[in-house]
Amino acid sequence: MSTLSQIAALPGRSTQELNQLWRKLFETDPPQAGKDYLVRRLAYRVQELAHGGLSQAATTILDGLGRGTSDPGKTPARTEGAIPAPGARLIREWQGVEYTVTVLDDGFEYQGRRFKSLSSVAKAITGTHWSGPLFFGLRKGGKV
Repeated sequence: MSTLSQIAALPGRSTQELNQLWRKLFETDPPQAGKDYLVRRLAYRVQELAHGGLSQAATTILDGLGRGTSDPGKTPARTEGAIPAPGARLIREWQGVEYTVTVLDDGFEYQGRRFKSLSSVAKAITGTHWSGPLFFGLRKGGKV
């Protein structure tokens, strides 16, 4: 039976048949998941066994992307609360007015002025000290 016909037949199988096939192809018990999930994962596994899995290079890149970097030796460049890439626009509505800030390579631009930190932009908008990442929703607030 060809790979394509094996995959095409999967949706017509019962969940019990899919579970049996899972045990055969993965050599483990199937997860407690819906039929659609089993069909998708089994289709991938059938292809993987017939044509080979991902190359080591592709696996390394995907692992890195999962950690936030394409280089497995580097730490993620951006983490939660980090500033978006240059060119990004941060938009915040405050007291009924919408404010837009552009992220630059070396700071921020707001109303034609350059600022070194996002907190200084938030202070220019509000007149009081704010955490810039918190003000623009890049970090969650709450008790520490």
